[in-house]
Amino acid sequence: MTKVKTAGLIFICFSLLQGFVAALNCTSPTPKSLFDALERELFPKKLLRPVKSFSDTLNVSIHMTVVGILGVNEKAQSMTTFIWQILEWNIEGLSWDEKECGTNRVSVPREKLWIPDVSVAEFMDEDKSPKTSYVYLYNTGRVFDDKPVRVVSSCQLEIYTFPFDIQNCTLTFGPHLHVAEDIRMIQGTTAELILAESREVVKTKGEWELADIKSAQNSLEITEGSYSEIKFFIILRRRPVLYVVNLLIPSCFLITLDLFSFLLPPQSVDRSAFKMTLILGYTVFLLLMNELLPVTGNTIPLINVLFSVSLALMVASLLETVFITNIQFSSSQYSAVPHWLSVLVLRYLAVVVFLPPKQKSNRITVSLHPPARGPAMETSFISSRDLQSISGGTTPEKPPPEPEVALDELRKLSRDLTAIRLQMDKHLQGTKTSQEWQMIGIVIDRLLFGLYIIFISVSFITIVSIWIWNNSFVD
Repeated sequence: MTKVKTAGLIFICFSLLQGFVAALNCTSPTPKSLFDALERELFPKKLLRPVKSFSDTLNVSIHMTVVGILGVNEKAQSMTTFIWQILEWNIEGLSWDEKECGTNRVSVPREKLWIPDVSVAEFMDEDKSPKTSYVYLYNTGRVFDDKPVRVVSSCQLEIYTFPFDIQNCTLTFGPHLHVAEDIRMIQGTTAELILAESREVVKTKGEWELADIKSAQNSLEITEGSYSEIKFFIILRRRPVLYVVNLLIPSCFLITLDLFSFLLPPQSVDRSAFKMTLILGYTVFLLLMNELLPVTGNTIPLINVLFSVSLALMVASLLETVFITNIQFSSSQYSAVPHWLSVLVLRYLAVVVFLPPKQKSNRITVSLHPPARGPAMETSFISSRDLQSISGGTTPEKPPPEPEVALDELRKLSRDLTAIRLQMDKHLQGTKTSQEWQMIGIVIDRLLFGLYIIFISVSFITIVSIWIWNNSFVD
């Protein structure tokens, strides 16, 4: 009885040491002999996880290589890539002698082995990648599963700096069902080696280029348990040359033309017509280039803001031209300029645009005998006397002596010339109200011209800075 118990204990210990399957014994170093052994020891157990006991954890090593970047859809917030996915794991207890069986590895049908259910968590579409039928099985029990995968994954795209944007998309590899106690994901190689290998084999040379790859070990905690995951961060950089040539440069040309239109005389009708033509051309340009601009519901690209502000400045400059033209031709009919507007524009804004108010003239008109009444009234009075003397309606007074008559006539002539000179000065210089309105128009015109220069300068510096930062991106 004691011998029977001892033999049973030895058998149980031996069975535990055997692992998931026993070491294979080949009758000859031929493929038939090896497959017979596999058919006998391994293939019938393909439904079970290849571990010694249920409490053991199976380590699955993953390696990934990016072969192609097929596209990025900003509207759908998705990225399409083509990768090589390599999974490796050990079948507990499986081994064979290389000399006895004739080889150290053999390809076996995928359906004959237990395969871990590793998938990409960000999958958004059906996997249309080509199917592979075989995996490599080594004499140490190591399984090597290499297959191509076409991944359509979700990616939160940030297009604020379009077309100089850099996107960071994540591919999370992990088991779909098995928790971390059953399957633990292990990264096979470093992210630097993955990046170097991917840059060597990447096939696509389109709009996007592979800038960097990072990786991190992750554990997803949910109610059912913890899931082991490996995250790969695919960092893509957009090639902006196409958009710079087709969007930014034509827009800058049109804005520059509108800027130099300020050099045209504001009272000229050609200036407003020129600006209207530019606005029409810029609108047509935006409609034609609308298909090149990305569309998302979350973020507005900075280039869209640039185009909108440029169009707003063009419209503002046209309205300002209409205002100035109206002032030039109708300012004499306006009422007096409000005091607050006169102070704001002529005292403060004029200094800002380097247009100080004109100095008052120091010329003084001296009259030895200023008239008691206004020039107009005096002229009217003189005309009445002359008419009465000519018509003979009244008897003229006795003429004074000859020297006094000459002096009186000279005084009359002096008063008439003074009235004529004042009327001519008033006609040539305009009224004070008209001059103030015209000065306000000139100040506003120069202020908008300065804002245009500042806007174009800041936009140009911003675009160049973002471009330089984008091209020198190094992690």
